[in-house]
Amino acid sequence: MQRYTILWADDEIDLLKPHILFLQQRGYDITPVNNGAEAVELSDSKHFDIVFLDENMPGMSGLEALSLIKNNKPNLPVVMITKNEEERIMEEAIGAKIEDYLIKPINPSQILLSIKKILDNKRLISEKTNSGYQQEFGKIGMALLDNMNHQQWADIYKKLVYWELQMDESGNNDMADVLESQKVEANTNFCRFIKKNYENWLNNPNADRPMFSHQLMKKVVFPEVAKHESTFLIVIDNLRYDQWKVLEPIITEFFNVDLEETYYSILPTTTAYARNAIFSGMLPSEMEKTYPDLWVGEDVDEGKNNFEDEFLARQIKRNNLNFKFSYHKIKQLEEGRDLADSVNNLFGNKLNVIVYNFVDMLSHARTDMAMIRELAPDEAAYRSITKSWFIHSPLLEILRKISEKKVKVIITTDHGTIRVKRAFKIVGDKNVNTNLRYKQGKNLGFEGDKVMQAMKPERFYLPKQNVSTTYVFAIEDQFFAYPNNYNYYVNFYKDTFQHGGVSLEEMIIPIISLTSKNV
Repeated sequence: MQRYTILWADDEIDLLKPHILFLQQRGYDITPVNNGAEAVELSDSKHFDIVFLDENMPGMSGLEALSLIKNNKPNLPVVMITKNEEERIMEEAIGAKIEDYLIKPINPSQILLSIKKILDNKRLISEKTNSGYQQEFGKIGMALLDNMNHQQWADIYKKLVYWELQMDESGNNDMADVLESQKVEANTNFCRFIKKNYENWLNNPNADRPMFSHQLMKKVVFPEVAKHESTFLIVIDNLRYDQWKVLEPIITEFFNVDLEETYYSILPTTTAYARNAIFSGMLPSEMEKTYPDLWVGEDVDEGKNNFEDEFLARQIKRNNLNFKFSYHKIKQLEEGRDLADSVNNLFGNKLNVIVYNFVDMLSHARTDMAMIRELAPDEAAYRSITKSWFIHSPLLEILRKISEKKVKVIITTDHGTIRVKRAFKIVGDKNVNTNLRYKQGKNLGFEGDKVMQAMKPERFYLPKQNVSTTYVFAIEDQFFAYPNNYNYYVNFYKDTFQHGGVSLEEMIIPIISLTSKNV
């Protein structure tokens, strides 16, 4: 076990010998001094793991010593000890980035607790996290053997994400491989569950089924619009549940989370299908049939999501609603800044929709750019980049400004992504779409059953370009590769984040309801 060194400055240091002896018996090396000037000099010239500073010392005060110590070594933990309970002193000490604040008289156990909080925090959290997951491992494993419903699958996915984030925070990867194996097992079983139930869910309105993309506006958004003066729907494209959880602490500085739920993305889990379903309130084949002027098929090169605002306008009208709404799609930094500057103009609308495409751009950039691939080699790094982007993005500024008003905010996404690891060989003609997680066309050739097929696309409410059109979806962590370019596909796309297929990460996605803390 590591032996820590502690510098303790107090003008009555001789009276603290029992405390010092107590800590020495527990393996800590203590250097005692009786004034602030010596504490500053020693902290600068020698290594210490932590400094205890008496606030009220003759000559250089504890606050003065604190400032100098932090100037020299900003990352050195300092604990302020004082008889003074004046709020001003506390605020000055906290502003100078102390790690703890203790009020005299102090007892040895208080000191020991403070040391452990500061120096042993990560180790203790790591040990607790590992032991906690070890206990949970068996429960999750037993659940995976059960015949779970859609809500239970969502709960299992949330648990797996929770432990993944806990291990990220603790910095200990001792159990990471075990958790990763359990995630793989969960995804295998989940894909089996989707293959068994998805078609029935879409065709049997009485089935116990989850909420899908095309039901989101009617079931969640429109009821909130009716209750509030103004509602903001923010769709962050490609946002996985784990990415939401790393953004949540930032967002909850300004908002209270009233409700956190998940819903299921339709297949294919792509922007063209899932997001159009959100705004139209329809499944893809229904969009194609009802609104041929808006639906853009796979055989057309133009953008597939150019009419989301019109889809939304028609859904509002179809539901016999009549309110003023705005729609903004942010694809570039300047567009986000412009919206942040003009967000105060939106509060007169009953509904404001903001589609933010950054996370989707990040996933594609990660595929195409070597630098991004190096920055985000795994899920933890991918989450970290998402968080870093968000902190410095116009979207955070937009949310800050929205939080100043009494409005409802709903944050959601259209689908998630999965890091693909295994190539699956498939053959198709030149008209087959290019997505790596699903293929649509005729005469699709492959071996084995490690895919999900839609032999009758009409049963999946998917458009058919011709009579023999079928859809094939990649499951788990696979991606489709053509045999004639197989090695290229494997080397280029392995360990990239893709979407369009069937997995927990792509299908079970967050929807969060917020109200401002500031009003």
